[in-house]
Amino acid sequence: MPKANIKIIGESINDSVPSTHQLFEDGNIDGIKELASFQDEKGSAYIDVNVGGRSSEFLAEIVRMVQTVTQKPLSIDTPDPVLAEAGLKAYNNSVGQPLLNSISPLRTEMFELYKIKPFRPILLISETIQDGKAGACHTAQETYDAAKLLLAEAKKAGIPNNDLIFDPGIAPIGSDSEGNLSRLLAALKLIYEDPQFAGFHASVGLSNFTVMLPPKRKDGSLVKGPLESAFLTRAMPLGLDHVIGSVKRHYEVLEEGDPALICIDDCIRLGGFDSIMRVRSFYK
Repeated sequence: MPKANIKIIGESINDSVPSTHQLFEDGNIDGIKELASFQDEKGSAYIDVNVGGRSSEFLAEIVRMVQTVTQKPLSIDTPDPVLAEAGLKAYNNSVGQPLLNSISPLRTEMFELYKIKPFRPILLISETIQDGKAGACHTAQETYDAAKLLLAEAKKAGIPNNDLIFDPGIAPIGSDSEGNLSRLLAALKLIYEDPQFAGFHASVGLSNFTVMLPPKRKDGSLVKGPLESAFLTRAMPLGLDHVIGSVKRHYEVLEEGDPALICIDDCIRLGGFDSIMRVRSFYK
């Protein structure tokens, strides 16, 4: 099966990863550099940098240090405008524009940072403001509307469509009782078919899709990889061309009739608790 033609945003330098968290706690800059170098060598298109709730000075230092060992552009990963500004100011643009992950309808003021240094924004469209209150998008239409809102704000900031990366949010397939997978794919289809989005890109945090699922069946056959590849097989034709993921995974485009692809299609069709049970049956 052919390898999935997708750009990987290497996810390892993230405070939510326990081993990386410990590197941050220990001030182990060499360990962080090793993570960056490894992801670069294994084919990451971007290197994600997320220091959690640490200081803006710390993020700036990590950005500078990581850029001494890789020529790949970085993804500055924080919802905090202060940290984002520090990361952008520390970033060396000689290797190309950074990503800024993420801007959502709840924090459109972050577009102002584009005046400091141009970036490619990852636009989180899984949340929005409804009736004056922040909330999650539960339908494809709500997700699509959030995308239209952020598209308009990006245009005001002078960011072209081909620099925009929309993230519709992905939930664990093993506990998806609310039809998130169906919402995600239907929203991507609406965006893909809308001419005003021409040239757009899309991404998800792919490792979230199989979180808490065992990597193998009892017979030893792999499970996580095929389920992730099955998702990509359905999402890539709708514009998904980036993932925040692991360079250790082998993402493929699956052939029709592949058991993992049938499982994903069944989950989309069934929905609710039946979808969860279908994932469980995939492990038998």
